[in-house]
Amino acid sequence: MSNQAAWLDGKAQKLRVAPADIPKPGPDDVVIKNHAVAINPVDWKIQDYGLFIQSWPNVLGEDVAGEIHEVGSNVTQFKKGDRVISHQLSLATGKPEDGGFLLYSRSAAVFTAKIPDNLSYTQASVLPLALDTAGHGLYDSQEKGFLGLDYPSLNPKPSGKTILVWGGSSSVGALAIQLATASGAKVISVASKHNLDFLKSLGAVEALDYNTPSIVDDVVKAIKSVGGDFAGIYDAISVEASYKYVLPIAEKLGGTNVATTLPPPQDLPALVKAANVFAINKDVNGPLWEKYVTPALEQGKLKAVPEALVVGKGLESVQKGFDTNKAGVSAKKVVVEL
Repeated sequence: MSNQAAWLDGKAQKLRVAPADIPKPGPDDVVIKNHAVAINPVDWKIQDYGLFIQSWPNVLGEDVAGEIHEVGSNVTQFKKGDRVISHQLSLATGKPEDGGFLLYSRSAAVFTAKIPDNLSYTQASVLPLALDTAGHGLYDSQEKGFLGLDYPSLNPKPSGKTILVWGGSSSVGALAIQLATASGAKVISVASKHNLDFLKSLGAVEALDYNTPSIVDDVVKAIKSVGGDFAGIYDAISVEASYKYVLPIAEKLGGTNVATTLPPPQDLPALVKAANVFAINKDVNGPLWEKYVTPALEQGKLKAVPEALVVGKGLESVQKGFDTNKAGVSAKKVVVEL
């Protein structure tokens, strides 16, 4: 048995597939034999700009699906052979064995969940990072600028809360819609016209086309007509192109919280509070993984979306995955099968 990794040797370097050590799990870890890995924008941005990395070479990759190879001494919820997904933490730990672009990865048990037999590794691999990114923005407290929803339930009762998800067809937006709906909130979401049916299939009660010239007023009107206690906006895009709509919407509503996936602008309108999500938040997201993900997937209450776009097989295809993601995809997530 041997391990390999898609190594990144430095800023602006192409990935290099070469041997790696088989990781040993710490007491609260598992080792996963990966069958599919997903690519996220953060991966090619690190490759292009050298962000976050403390030492080279290193291994990127946040989303894996595979089978448990070994469990740590404190881990009781998993056993060898279990089919799982996991959010890999090398961006936080700086350790290559915690990355996703490996044949065998070390994973934190708290960010790992079992998947049902009817869900392929390929499809399941789209979930982990998006789940944690959506979860932190939705469930951390309103005092900190987040949306402060109740945790999701398999049989949600109406919470009386309403939220807006901007960019609902992105992987993070698609998870935010599903989770918020499972938390009993009413979700209004915005995407491009050809993805509006997709948003409704995830639970959005209203889906609007962001290319409509009157989109700011249309969204405000939709929020008011749906009613309820408006808990805030989840901006799954969080760049200038989304802020130019999201912040005026927040202002027209008299001020609200905006959860952002990238650092928010400095000059916010009065009464608008913005907070940048941090996906590796064990306190907020641990309960999601522990109590919700596995049964929700088993019962079909949580869908593995967006659809996987498989660009190749083997670690040699991960670079192609970076390039495909960078070129842009809509309502799809780039995946490599191992």
